[in-house]
Amino acid sequence: MKLQIDDKFYKLEIVKKRTNRNTYIRVKEDLTILVTTNIFTSDKKINQIINENIDSIKKMIERASKKKEYEKKFYYLGREYDLVYTNSDSVSFGEKTAFVGKSIDFDKWLKTQAQDLFLQRLDLIYSKFSRRIPYPTMTIRKMKSRWGVCNVKTHRVTLNLNLMKKDISCLDYVIVHELSHLVYADHSKKFWGLVEENYPEYKKVRKMMKEY
Repeated sequence: MKLQIDDKFYKLEIVKKRTNRNTYIRVKEDLTILVTTNIFTSDKKINQIINENIDSIKKMIERASKKKEYEKKFYYLGREYDLVYTNSDSVSFGEKTAFVGKSIDFDKWLKTQAQDLFLQRLDLIYSKFSRRIPYPTMTIRKMKSRWGVCNVKTHRVTLNLNLMKKDISCLDYVIVHELSHLVYADHSKKFWGLVEENYPEYKKVRKMMKEY
């Protein structure tokens, strides 16, 4: 099934479930428009809902398209580089080019760099943190929907490897965010007050991180 928006056609996927009380629309990574709704919602009603929300759908498509283009490029600590594979066994950076040896396991290399950098920033931020909290165990892994996770019971902070793509200010904010959860497990006003206490520019950084 296809849906025409302006002069383009997009795949339209409709999923009906008994458990859905409402109708939801989202745009997937491949720009498929996904509609989830109740099994008793008629096609006519679905079309009506789509038409009523067409401006929102356009914005979601634009955002998903930008994210798709962003993920095609290589970013390292907030800077975009052209990737060039070489016969060397190392990774080096020029002004606008990253030179990667063909024999390098790049994901492994990136995680090693992250381990060193993330630990340095964690130590620095922890030493200046405004509350006394237990020193956390740090884990690094790729995550799709979160930049960081804090297990308040085990005092373990998990950071997203993809933070290596972002400016270091993003990494610092995420660390402050997760350390603040060791004081307040929720996202209450007190929690955000503590985040601001330790990272006054956090709102600006959060907005930047939501772009892609």
